[in-house]
Amino acid sequence: MEHLPIYVYLTFGATAIFAIWLFYRATNYAKSFFIGLVIWIIFQSTLSISGFYSDPNTVTMRFPLLILPPLLFLISRLITKKGRAFLDGLDLPSLTIFHVIRIPVELVLFWLFLNKGVPEAMTFHGRNFDILSGISAPFIYYFGLVKKRLNKWIIILWNLICLALLLNVVSSAILSLPARFAQFGFEQPNVALGFFPFILLPAVLVPLVMLSTVAAIMQLLKNDSDPKKKSDVTDNPMSQH
Repeated sequence: MEHLPIYVYLTFGATAIFAIWLFYRATNYAKSFFIGLVIWIIFQSTLSISGFYSDPNTVTMRFPLLILPPLLFLISRLITKKGRAFLDGLDLPSLTIFHVIRIPVELVLFWLFLNKGVPEAMTFHGRNFDILSGISAPFIYYFGLVKKRLNKWIIILWNLICLALLLNVVSSAILSLPARFAQFGFEQPNVALGFFPFILLPAVLVPLVMLSTVAAIMQLLKNDSDPKKKSDVTDNPMSQH
């Protein structure tokens, strides 16, 4: 993408760094996961910078290479004993507050729309309400996990809604890729996400949000009473690691 305001890059870059750090914190600083994530980021960034995803004639066909490997990783966490242990070991409060990254992400998508990089449907000005997940996350974190005033089923429902909102914008992103955007009634193709650094949205940020949501739901379903069970050592769940 050319001629984008510098604040778009700065906002997205800061958001990506914060998201990676926050999820790394949620893993209790698991080095193996962090190293694997960094390798994945370098690999996809290199492909993106080389122009692998920026050709409108091929990006639709190549886009699955961004999302299928993380999806397979998530599935492996769900179906293997070691994988489920990994999900169970993630810090629930960190997984919950992680959703705040969806606020700056939605701002970046809106700016990309203004610069003809993504369709309006992928923004809060269209039919993407994903920003509500980010706005509500601090309230769910504070009243549900700090003050413990929310029933765990409310938190589970909130996570399910967050997952549905995420899938909504992901479907819009896929359906608006250059080879099919007109077919599904999008006025502007999704081209920005094929360029660095925005390639990290489908390759890294979306998978991390999905992973955090699924892990939180699994932990809450297994927890019979207190959704903050793993963070009851002190009154501040974000301080224990």
